[in-house]
Amino acid sequence: MVAVTSILDSLRLEPAGADRYLAANVDTGHPVVFGGQLLAQSIVAGLQGHEGKRVKTLHTVFARAASPDTGVEISVDPVHAGRAMASTTVTISQGERICTRSMVLMSAEEPDLIRHAEPAPDVPAPGGTPEGPEWVVEIADGVDLSDPDQVGPPELEVWTAFPGAPGDPGVNQALLAFATDGFLIGTAMRPHRGVGQAQAHVTLSTGVLSHTITFHEPVSASKWMLLAHRSLYAGHGRSYGRADVFGPGGELVASFVQDSMIRPMGERPSAAL
Repeated sequence: MVAVTSILDSLRLEPAGADRYLAANVDTGHPVVFGGQLLAQSIVAGLQGHEGKRVKTLHTVFARAASPDTGVEISVDPVHAGRAMASTTVTISQGERICTRSMVLMSAEEPDLIRHAEPAPDVPAPGGTPEGPEWVVEIADGVDLSDPDQVGPPELEVWTAFPGAPGDPGVNQALLAFATDGFLIGTAMRPHRGVGQAQAHVTLSTGVLSHTITFHEPVSASKWMLLAHRSLYAGHGRSYGRADVFGPGGELVASFVQDSMIRPMGERPSAAL
C-alpha cells in the first residue's frame, strides 16, 4: 500500500504566487496520478485562509488524467467568505492541461437545531488499533476486486485508516477524501463475471469523471473508518455509485457520490481520459 508520510508530503503545498501552489505526487505505481490525491490536495488548498472553518462539500470534475512524472500546479480562486460559510474554486493542472476543477464549500461550526443520521451497517471491525507506516485497507467478507470471476451484489464494505495521521482537522478530511476515490468502480464491476478491477488500464478504460464528498462530522483518519459503497447504475459506458463513511463509534461522518467511466480499452479515442 501507500506510505502515510508520502500522502502527507503531497499535502504540503509550496507557495508559487498569489493563491498559487505547487505539490508533489504520491507514488502508487500506476500510470496516472491517483484521483484521491487530487481530491485531498483540493481540500487542503481550498482551506487556505479560512481558519475556523471545515470543508462541508467538495465537488470535483476530473477533466484529464495527471501524469505521475510531473508535480501538480494548484490555483485557488475565492468565491466568497462569510461568517458561517465560504467557498472557493480549486484548479489542478500540469502545464497547460487542466486535470481537475473543484468547488469547495466550507462551513463554520453551528449548534444543532435538529439531528438524525443513518446508522452504520453491521460489519465487524478489524481487530486492534491501526498500526504501521502505510495506508491500511481491509475489504470486508473476503471480497477480491481483482478476481474477474468472483461475482456478488454491487455493494462493498471497506475498512480504512491512516495510522499516525496528525490532528489537523483539514488534513484528516483530506486523508478521508484520498480513501474515497478508489472503490466505487470496483463495486460496479462486482455483479459482472469476467470483469475485474485488475483489468483497469489494461483491457478496460476506466476513470472517475466526477466525485462529490460531503462531511457531516469531524474526521479522525488515524482510526478505523467504514466505507459502505453501493453502485446504483451501470450502463452506456458509465457507472454511478454512492457511499457513506462511518467512524469508529458508528457515527456517520461523511457521504460521497461518484460518476465513472467503464468501457473496453480502445473502444473510442479519448483526449481526456
